[in-house]
Amino acid sequence: MKKNIFALATLCLAFAFTACTPNAPSEESCYLNENQVKEWTADGTIYNLNDFLDKFMTEKGDFEHYRTRSEYKHSGMTLYLFSIDTIPTNGEGVYIRGRVATDDYGGNFYKSIVLQQIVNGEQQALRISVDMGSASGLYQKGQEVIIRCNGLAVGRYANQPQLCVPSYNNNVYASHANEKIGWAPGRIPSPRFREACKLIGQPDPKKLEYKEMDLPTLEAQYLAKYKMDNEADVKRIRYSDGLLVRIKGVYFNGKFDNQGTLTDCTPYVPATDSTDAQGDPEKDGSNAYVFAPSTGNVGYPQSRYVTDGSMGSLGSRKVLIAASEYAKYAHFYLPPSKYVGYVQGVLGYYMDNGHYEPDAAKWSITPNNMQEDILPDTDWEPVEWVKGVPQDMSEY
Repeated sequence: MKKNIFALATLCLAFAFTACTPNAPSEESCYLNENQVKEWTADGTIYNLNDFLDKFMTEKGDFEHYRTRSEYKHSGMTLYLFSIDTIPTNGEGVYIRGRVATDDYGGNFYKSIVLQQIVNGEQQALRISVDMGSASGLYQKGQEVIIRCNGLAVGRYANQPQLCVPSYNNNVYASHANEKIGWAPGRIPSPRFREACKLIGQPDPKKLEYKEMDLPTLEAQYLAKYKMDNEADVKRIRYSDGLLVRIKGVYFNGKFDNQGTLTDCTPYVPATDSTDAQGDPEKDGSNAYVFAPSTGNVGYPQSRYVTDGSMGSLGSRKVLIAASEYAKYAHFYLPPSKYVGYVQGVLGYYMDNGHYEPDAAKWSITPNNMQEDILPDTDWEPVEWVKGVPQDMSEY
């Protein structure tokens, strides 16, 4: 009898463990199909990204006491470069749909996502601020998503439209704290975003579209001077932010933007007994001859110029290529100026009224990573900075 009781207990225990074994995830349980999208959104409207901004993003928004860098007054017109409009929690469902255009593996898109949508053959784009580390583990580049926006907010951070939540900064110890205290778009909490965002089908990065052009075309379409008292121009700036572009026929020229001045980067020369090191990306700040030297953990993106070769040896037309000091390629040396190719990434225009006066020449392109997005059509071999090993400038 004891043996039978023991055998029965063993069988029950095995059954319990078997019954608790979760089923393997299926495609149907992870990704919505088009019929499921229709069912989920039956209570509301799916907006194109620009139509969503037109309907829900106003100039001033719902809040007072924005950051002091927000208001920009020009010719009797007041623009708000930081703004927040809340989206009703109840009532008709508000949905947007797009394909993830970024990943955070390279380190340039920390806790942020850019969506791309193609409407009548043209790109539309929107940034999403989400408090989620390694977001690309779930929202991979090329993944189509649909988001229920009810209860969230849409706003502008430094004039860049984004899906967000309201956030109040009262850090009196921050750098330039007097300019930063106040309301601004904040990151959507991770659980809230996972609830609101559903995946449609499996990721397909090949379906992302880049607008390919040379620098003269980019200059004519995006870098020309805008009239800040012209509503159409202001809207064009905001709705161009986040577009995917590929600029062909460009060279790195070893220069960076030094508070608006075109300045040569400093090659790395190690310290000696009688001299300090030069061009050390861990100490010399913006001027080191790498993609993104340290900012001392302040965290602003570093920028390097690329130029065309149509006028002069290094060209006269230029655009900034932005990278985070936390990017995996931050301390790789810039390509020698003889190498020509293309750079692709997310077009952006950070604009506030503090240290960055509104200036249409401040457009930048932010790549996802170096391997795919920076000069891959040449035989350039990337070289990473190593402390104590002088930079070989023989090819520059």
